[in-house]
Amino acid sequence: MLTFAVKKQYGYQIMAARLRFKVVDDAFKRAPVYVEQPKERPSEYFGKYVFNKQKMYKYLPAKVYKKMCDVIDNGAPFDRTIADEVAQGIKTWAIENGVTHYTHWFQPLTEGTAQKHDGFVEHDGKGGMVEEFEGKLLVQQEPDASSFPSGGIRSTFEARGYSAWDPTSPVFIIGDTLMIPTIFISYTGEALDYKVPLKKALHAVDKAATAVAQYFYPDVKKVISNLGWEQEYFLVDESLYVARPDLVMTGRTLMGHDSAKNQQMDDHYFGSIPVRVEEFMKDIEILALQLGIPCKTRHNEVAPNQFELAPIFEETNLAVDHNMLMMSIMKNVARKHGFRCLLHEKPFKGVNGSGKHNNWSLATDTGKLLHAPGKTAMDNLRFVTFIVETLKAVYDHNGLLKASIMSATNAHRLGANEAPPAIISSFLGKTVTDLLEHVEKADDDNLSMVGKKAFKLDLPSIPELLIDNTDRNRTSPFAFTGNRFEFRAVGSEANCASAMLLLNSAVAEALIDFKTRVDALMQKGEAKESAILKVVREDIKHIKPIIFNGNGYSDEWKAEAAKRGLDCETSAPLVFDNYLKEESVRMFEKTHVMTRVELEARNEIKWETYTKKIQIESRIFGDLCLNHIIPVVTKYQSVLIENVHKVQDIFPAEKAQKISKENLHLIELISDHETFIIENVEKMVEARKVANRIESEREKAIAYHDTVAPLLEEIRYHVDKLETIVDDEAWPLPKYRELLFIR
Repeated sequence: MLTFAVKKQYGYQIMAARLRFKVVDDAFKRAPVYVEQPKERPSEYFGKYVFNKQKMYKYLPAKVYKKMCDVIDNGAPFDRTIADEVAQGIKTWAIENGVTHYTHWFQPLTEGTAQKHDGFVEHDGKGGMVEEFEGKLLVQQEPDASSFPSGGIRSTFEARGYSAWDPTSPVFIIGDTLMIPTIFISYTGEALDYKVPLKKALHAVDKAATAVAQYFYPDVKKVISNLGWEQEYFLVDESLYVARPDLVMTGRTLMGHDSAKNQQMDDHYFGSIPVRVEEFMKDIEILALQLGIPCKTRHNEVAPNQFELAPIFEETNLAVDHNMLMMSIMKNVARKHGFRCLLHEKPFKGVNGSGKHNNWSLATDTGKLLHAPGKTAMDNLRFVTFIVETLKAVYDHNGLLKASIMSATNAHRLGANEAPPAIISSFLGKTVTDLLEHVEKADDDNLSMVGKKAFKLDLPSIPELLIDNTDRNRTSPFAFTGNRFEFRAVGSEANCASAMLLLNSAVAEALIDFKTRVDALMQKGEAKESAILKVVREDIKHIKPIIFNGNGYSDEWKAEAAKRGLDCETSAPLVFDNYLKEESVRMFEKTHVMTRVELEARNEIKWETYTKKIQIESRIFGDLCLNHIIPVVTKYQSVLIENVHKVQDIFPAEKAQKISKENLHLIELISDHETFIIENVEKMVEARKVANRIESEREKAIAYHDTVAPLLEEIRYHVDKLETIVDDEAWPLPKYRELLFIR
């Protein structure tokens, strides 16, 4: 039977949440109506609130429309002389849709987005107001740069920063506001966001990959980087969420004993979606489709209360914008359905964490997928070339690639419960691995590759299956999955741009180097195909340490990875050092993506962010221990002590001792746990004070990692043990068995 005796200060929250389990069939199964259900098919309302080409064609003059298409499709410079006409067309469309405000929407180095709303209003000179939106307001604004992380690039008193419109990512409408995707830079020109270096990386890989693709297809004019993200997330009842200060403050539960049942039955994965959750999913999909986000997949994930959504692949810059927008939509809509959406990589201990697999590939403007095998030897030589050079990028910068996805939150997930380990390797599967070995060793130029094989089941009504030429390896951080690479190590709350700008930059560097060597051989008289094969064979030998098709969780692999020279560091502050290694700085500067100054600034932000996250966790954890757990435990212990005294008063000594034996054992056990908690919370506070006096952000982050973070886990063990001892009626926080199961 569920009980409602809880701490008074937030007892109503737990009471309401626990009561929900009793009345769910009557009241809470039906999600509130939040999004009006469209009568049209999704294809008819897709992009309804996006100023896409269809809207441009309608609202812009023909010559302006043509110039805008050139900017979007071919990367032509934006002609500021058409800014006013573009702004006028956008304003007309926006006002027709009830818009009253506009904002430059950008992605500062906070892992979130930023916006400042301004109205379409100006004085009309006659005592009234008029709707106004000029080209200068569309193209450029000046948000205060001093209050965003800059890593020392900008002082507090140097406030000027600029946001500038990114025309390749269309403007869209949220509510009554026109959202304008923009970049964000400092007054002195350094990038203060994720979009600037991402766009530079995409330009670099376009230029480098186009040059190499033209060896095989001379008509290629452009190479596009594609991204398909898979967003995992948890949902919890809002009333339970607000009764957990740790969830509210940190996004994860800092304490909580395992539920008797969690994911061990494997019954949640791909299971029937709970009714309330499905209603939530429908609403976010409708909003997403109206905003041009091509949502395609939804399903239950492995852990209880864990789910996933995924869109169709898009151009990487647009896909990143859509993912940032989608995370915001999910959080907002969840509250309308009585949920909170948790994007933390590890909100619950002992069950799967959440990732955001980044499926990445390169495609040409002529429709060729560069990572897909072909039907001719030349096609397969192209396939092998781009596979090998991608792997060369991953191998040469494996530590840096890990740094791009490392954080205080993702560190809890990596290597645990199906997440890939914190060692970057690549799974290729037997077919591709065998092909690379053949290319390396064979004297002939036969590059034939086995396609999908038919697998016939002995069931007349079931059609034959087509078996892919690669399996899947859930423990591989960077797996080849047929026509793309799946970067599985990216965390669920991360900005995809962090991983994508690095991967595309590294691949660009590898392709630039590849072309330089091939051209040098051709200048010496080597035939093109022969020169390509010669360089590819050199690189296959070079990349062998990064290829691993086995179990990434095994201890044997950790030892083997170290022998191979792969980066095996797990401390987030030390992993961040990879950004400032000379080979990393050289790569970023060679591809014109980031300067040393920008890299140094970003690392300062990474170290500072890591410190603050552990600091917040430590502070709220200490508060929970001393002000919530210990008082309740002490009170329960007093009840046991009183019971022992009463038993001794009533029964003869021998019988009283026998009856009280179990309670005496519990009293002693509680005292041991209490003592450890109190002593080590004090120790944690002192460790924090020592770390806070360190001036270097790097050294401070290391101190927090080495001296503060471990105490969180050590103390948690004792708190979780107390949860199993103390009367359930007295325990002050919702437990895992309540948090993890939506009814």
